[in-house]
Amino acid sequence: MTELKSWLRDNSTLVYFLVAQAIAFGTVGVSVITYMVRLETRVSIMETRGAAYTAGRLTTIDERLTKLETTAHGNEQRIDRIVDVMTKRLNINP
Repeated sequence: MTELKSWLRDNSTLVYFLVAQAIAFGTVGVSVITYMVRLETRVSIMETRGAAYTAGRLTTIDERLTKLETTAHGNEQRIDRIVDVMTKRLNINP
């Protein structure tokens, strides 16, 4: 026992360093586990809430695309009509 005490006194810096290193590794381990738990929680929330949100968002996008397609089709018809009128006035046969 006296040998152990004398060894600890002689190597107290090493002992303090090893204890501090063990505490640091423990802290890092706990923080990594905490991060992983938070990330898994967020993923779970996104999976449960995200399905309804995504479906609603896709419906909105589909409505916008339908409006754009209707507008584009109308514009195409107007352009065709203008081209027909202009080619008739110029007496050019397409």
